[in-house]
Amino acid sequence: QVQFVESGGGLVQPGGSLTLRCAASGFRFSDYDMSWYRQAPGKEREFVASITMGGRTTAYADSAKGRFTISKDNGQNILYLRMNNLKPEDTARYYCNTNSPIATDSRGRDAYWGQGTQVTVSS
Repeated sequence: QVQFVESGGGLVQPGGSLTLRCAASGFRFSDYDMSWYRQAPGKEREFVASITMGGRTTAYADSAKGRFTISKDNGQNILYLRMNNLKPEDTARYYCNTNSPIATDSRGRDAYWGQGTQVTVSS
């Protein structure tokens, strides 16, 4: 069974830092490019950062560039997102997933999403 279990979120003051982690299982983790996404209430889910299967190449949304760092541990099947200098606009629920869907539902959407982890940036 494919699973993504996100953790590490919480309440942090502006300028603070958090490290999110995603424990993945049910597929060969090292064979997939991976990404972090986030979704705030009333907004569409948006891309945050991605990393290639071997961990050698990364990419970031403009909003994350220079502040966030994505990394992975292929031995432990864990994806990380280090978040520095957090801003109120970073407040959202954060999710991880494979870039290419392992399976799709009847509407053609990715069938597997975890519960996410909530990040709230507020003073």
